[in-house]
Amino acid sequence: MVLEEKIKDTIRNVADYPIPGVVFKDITPVLADPYLVRLIVDEMVNRFKPCKIDAIAAVEARGFILGGILAHELGCSFLPVRKVGKLPYTTVAENYSLEYGEATIEMHVDAVKAGWNVLVHDDLLATGGTAAAAARLVKQSGGKLAGFSFMINLSFLPGFDRLYKEFGIEPDSLVTY
Repeated sequence: MVLEEKIKDTIRNVADYPIPGVVFKDITPVLADPYLVRLIVDEMVNRFKPCKIDAIAAVEARGFILGGILAHELGCSFLPVRKVGKLPYTTVAENYSLEYGEATIEMHVDAVKAGWNVLVHDDLLATGGTAAAAARLVKQSGGKLAGFSFMINLSFLPGFDRLYKEFGIEPDSLVTY
């Protein structure tokens, strides 16, 4: 079975979560399958190893899971990007819109070293607001944007086009709906 099909068969759809009308793509069943996680990580490593990544800027919370494994496998730094007020040290912040509201994310002010090649990672690309905010934090901090990595791309939402238009980089995903 092709990896994309296996992931799609394993993802659980949860209707009307977190608000009515949204079908949440629950990756918990994927994470419960260690063989599938290994396949996913191996594929992501193969795609990004040539990019010589210095750090993975992973978005809270589900982005931390594969982002941390990916950073380990690529031998690079892991940079947590979190909701406002969750990081203990001085931060830089970015406000953004998402498909059902507004939010702010933060990163430690010293997380990115000048000139680092940083990959932004999250579990899912929807409107692109969170990933764009994380990318702006990377750039504000002196990093170079290496790309965007997602397990899932909801192509019926504007995230892919938004990231491409703003940053000139095609987001990478393993699964497209």
